[in-house]
Amino acid sequence: MATSAGRSRRSRPAPPPAASRRSRRVVLSVLVSALIGFAVVSWLSYGRKYLAEPVDLWWSELMLEQRSDVGLVLAWIPAVIGGPIPMLLIGLTMVGTFLYLRWKVVALTVAAAMVTSVALAAPLAAVVARTRPENSLAETVPTSFPSGHTAMAATVVLVLALIFRRWLLWVLGALWVVAMGWCRTYLQAHWLTDVVAGALLGIIAGALAWLVIETIRGRRARVERDTSVAEPLPS
Repeated sequence: MATSAGRSRRSRPAPPPAASRRSRRVVLSVLVSALIGFAVVSWLSYGRKYLAEPVDLWWSELMLEQRSDVGLVLAWIPAVIGGPIPMLLIGLTMVGTFLYLRWKVVALTVAAAMVTSVALAAPLAAVVARTRPENSLAETVPTSFPSGHTAMAATVVLVLALIFRRWLLWVLGALWVVAMGWCRTYLQAHWLTDVVAGALLGIIAGALAWLVIETIRGRRARVERDTSVAEPLPS
């Protein structure tokens, strides 16, 4: 029985390692950069002279010119997968899987990042109430800025890549975020600056959630280590 239990413990995959201080500093730099980038895109989109409007109109017209039946089919795939209900199910599946593997910190980080993304993007979109392109094939309600689909895609990609630290996740994740941004503009659901702002907001949400949890995790580990060192040796 003891041997069987030992084998069971050994067969369980090890959770991802805790982040180092250097990793946290790098992610903090990314968070600050994303905040600055989001502020710049917001100012360009809603500044006094609306400096981003020519770029948004140019990209929208380009997407209309490139529209085809095949393109529409391809565009709807990430658009549907990245919708609120599918992403809720995907998020619950990921969190449930991590809990089953007893990766509680990983499950908490993913859940916190996704909740943070929605908490940032949804109210902001409602407050800004930017009108979508006239030829939108998706949503028509005036909640165009930022793109919630792109924000959630960037959030999930970033937090999973930070947790598991695999270059393939970074590559595939970047392609997924680009595909999400493309599909939302191809379907005329968003302006170009909407998806850029959404990606930056997703980076902010993912980095913020990861930083908070990893900082708490690191402090607890130091406290436990200091406590164990301070304990007197048995006589």
